[in-house]
Amino acid sequence: MLLTESIKANFPVFAEDDLLSEMEKYCVVKNLEVGKSLIDIGEEVVSVPLIMKGTVKVVREDADGNELLLYYLNQGDTCASLLTCCMNKTLSEVKVTVLEDVSVLMVPIRIMDEWMRKYTTWRNFVMLSYRERMEQLLVTIDSIAFKKMDERLLLYLQQRSSELNTNILCGTHQEIADDLHTSREVISRLLKQLERMGRINLSRNKIEIISLV
Repeated sequence: MLLTESIKANFPVFAEDDLLSEMEKYCVVKNLEVGKSLIDIGEEVVSVPLIMKGTVKVVREDADGNELLLYYLNQGDTCASLLTCCMNKTLSEVKVTVLEDVSVLMVPIRIMDEWMRKYTTWRNFVMLSYRERMEQLLVTIDSIAFKKMDERLLLYLQQRSSELNTNILCGTHQEIADDLHTSREVISRLLKQLERMGRINLSRNKIEIISLV
């Protein structure tokens, strides 16, 4: 019953007692530290993660290993890309990496079709997750298509600060460059520019956000 209470606290949308009972029966909790991979591209998807604590990022990767950030997932979220893989019974097309220590509820794919038929709250949760991730993808696409790199960097820093609920962002300039699909030199130059403007403070592998608006 401890798991049921935790599910109710993190996913209040799941109000059906029978659904909660089945979650208690079939699901397991997985804990991962910062930097660990929850799933990689090409892996078989046997369970879908529901984020109970922490933050992960979801990326696509090209043939040369270059990454493109798609979106972040936080408490109460799930990954629409992995849901799609489950529905189509395909291998993972995304990589999910831990940004902040996470606790995830792993839902086996073998029972999700049944839940879609049986439980309205589960079906609504899945459909809402698709919509929210689509909205995030559209923001990413618009940013790439219509914004200059300095504007994309500002949006990236704002989103990360909001997602992690902190004004101190940890990570290297290369990691930011990878997320934004550009070079480390470009990111370093733009960050230095923001520092000169008094909008951030830079230190080793840390960015303190002062004002990005």
